[in-house]
Amino acid sequence: MNKKTAVVLGAGGFIGGHLVKRLKEEGYWVRGVDIKNNEYHNYADDFVLGDLTDPNVVSSVIPENVDEVYQLAADMGGALYIFTGQNDANVMHNSALINLNVVHECTKKKAKKVFYSSSACAYPEYNQMDPNNPKCAEKDAYPAEPDSEYGWEKLFSERLYLAYNRNHKLDVRIARFHNIFGPCGTYKGGKEKAPAAMCRKALEVAEGGELEVWGDGLQTRSFLYIDECIEAVLRFVRQDSFLGPVNIGSEEIVTINQLAQIAIDLKQNNIKIKNLDGEEFKQKYGFKCPTGVRGRNSDNTLYREKMGWEPSQPLKIGIEKTFNWIKKQMETNLK
Repeated sequence: MNKKTAVVLGAGGFIGGHLVKRLKEEGYWVRGVDIKNNEYHNYADDFVLGDLTDPNVVSSVIPENVDEVYQLAADMGGALYIFTGQNDANVMHNSALINLNVVHECTKKKAKKVFYSSSACAYPEYNQMDPNNPKCAEKDAYPAEPDSEYGWEKLFSERLYLAYNRNHKLDVRIARFHNIFGPCGTYKGGKEKAPAAMCRKALEVAEGGELEVWGDGLQTRSFLYIDECIEAVLRFVRQDSFLGPVNIGSEEIVTINQLAQIAIDLKQNNIKIKNLDGEEFKQKYGFKCPTGVRGRNSDNTLYREKMGWEPSQPLKIGIEKTFNWIKKQMETNLK
């Protein structure tokens, strides 16, 4: 019996690398594609280094009648990359070109299913001003007012994939990811997400020192461990009645200070949190503090209704796994 085939675009990234691994474990033949190699693992049967903004590259990597295409590739990163405004043109141009190329080629090659990873950044800023009561149900994405150009591009691309579904019968699935984290991801350099940043900072701070948190630390978020993200994606892709968009995230909401404290407790040192905001932050870094919206939390009501499942692992368990992995990486780099 022939193996099922999958193409993972963005396989050099954190989520893409884990997805390739899971698909391989399930017996798929997998092609991974990215502009860079995956720094930590590569399980793909065929890994292609290529720039997906080039339509010729996209044409060459998507085969006829492929069973599944997972479009995770984007020009993105953590708060330092997304919210300073310094990378807006690249974020919009590069990600939009990738999606325009991919959706066209998937239609041309008759891909059987196409998954597109959107983002919680698509939700309007006006619904996320109260850190204790963010409104992130799927229907709340409109009227649109994302707080970043990254979010605007995600909304555009959602509509692009849905248009190809209506006009060309492309079988698409669209999910909005809410802060996915875990081992084998970026943990330094400015593109890391908050959980990895807090773990790294806690490991770097000496006894009696201070862990710097950007902003007042009262902004809220939820964070989903990578294994549960992959499980949620595959369950979503493998059902045939619902296209999305749908949230994939955790409903366990925490303040950023609480997230930092979890990392500090794992370090087991006498470390204090130092919140850096306003003029003090600007004097140190030269730009406005990039904290994003005041509150964001996944609303999993629709996913529960459609899939009969939801992520359930407590945040602390995932942070501990991530902390231990980052600790090992840092110790290895010191040798």
